[in-house]
Amino acid sequence: MKSYNLYLFRHGLTKANDNALYIGHTDYPLSTDGVSGLKNIQKLHHYPKVDAVFVSPLRRAVSSAEIMFPKNNKIVIDDFIEYNFGEFEELSANDLKDNEDFKAWLVGDLNARPPHGESNAEFIHRVCDAFEKVVDGCIKTGTQDFAIVSHSGVITTILAAYGLPEAPPAHWTMDAGYGYKLRITPSLWMQGKKIEVVDTSPQSLEELKMEN
Repeated sequence: MKSYNLYLFRHGLTKANDNALYIGHTDYPLSTDGVSGLKNIQKLHHYPKVDAVFVSPLRRAVSSAEIMFPKNNKIVIDDFIEYNFGEFEELSANDLKDNEDFKAWLVGDLNARPPHGESNAEFIHRVCDAFEKVVDGCIKTGTQDFAIVSHSGVITTILAAYGLPEAPPAHWTMDAGYGYKLRITPSLWMQGKKIEVVDTSPQSLEELKMEN
């Protein structure tokens, strides 16, 4: 039984990222530096060739996917949108340092939520449900190489839930424009909903030359 290659990539930078703000559903575009940063990565490294690209509906993800995978059609998955930060949206940790709701939320309890936002449990359920449908669909259709371009919170949640080796979300943080290559073995996926994390991605051109 063949295996499948999945690539998870974080979108490029926005002005909100530069200012260390909590940005979930607000539809920030890529900044000028964000666009140039992705193009520089594309020159120095190699985004993989894939058969399908799935993206968050937000502009920063869709625009990033266009730069990373210009030849592929983009399939928008609404539930790959970032966390709903509610009243924390567009604020920094420093802005919220005296906020009691923020202090309670930072502890990480599954039922904790920002006011008017979603709880940690709701976010995990939403992302994981969408992710399982995408993986099952790709296995069913024989789509052997595919990518997801989304947000840091979405990607770290996926890896914490399904990745091998097992590790908490904070272990899987990545820089803008980068991510991970994963190998899906159908038997392992069907039995335990687990996926092997093979490497970071994209690979440098030097690494590719060494492989070839």
